[in-house]
Amino acid sequence: MDQNRKTKVLIIEDDSYISEMYRIKFESENFETVVKNDGVEGIKFMEKNIPDIILLDIVMPKMDGFSVLKTIKKNPKLDKIPVILLTNLSQKENIERGFDLGASSYIIKAHFTPSEVVEKIKEVLKNEA
Repeated sequence: MDQNRKTKVLIIEDDSYISEMYRIKFESENFETVVKNDGVEGIKFMEKNIPDIILLDIVMPKMDGFSVLKTIKKNPKLDKIPVILLTNLSQKENIERGFDLGASSYIIKAHFTPSEVVEKIKEVLKNEA
């Protein structure tokens, strides 16, 4: 990977307060950050711009995160992109479903600070390299 190129993070999150908080945090850590407010917009964006990693909410209008994850993993151009589910759904069956669909990690929003999420992203990127 080009050392001068910023890592591109795509955040797909319908809560603008949360997505803005993460956008600011990632940009302060020198990531290129793009925010889309729903799964449909996220997928449209990915058709033209392939991110290095995706932070994906599950509960969203139009298309939920599980459907977005399925769509990403079915597309040979996108299926290698690590996807971290970032959600408040903490039930075991949701976590298992996320991993079964191909998520690299599953973060429960209430349990992680933005700094910890940045560290998790760095860890997943290092492991996927």
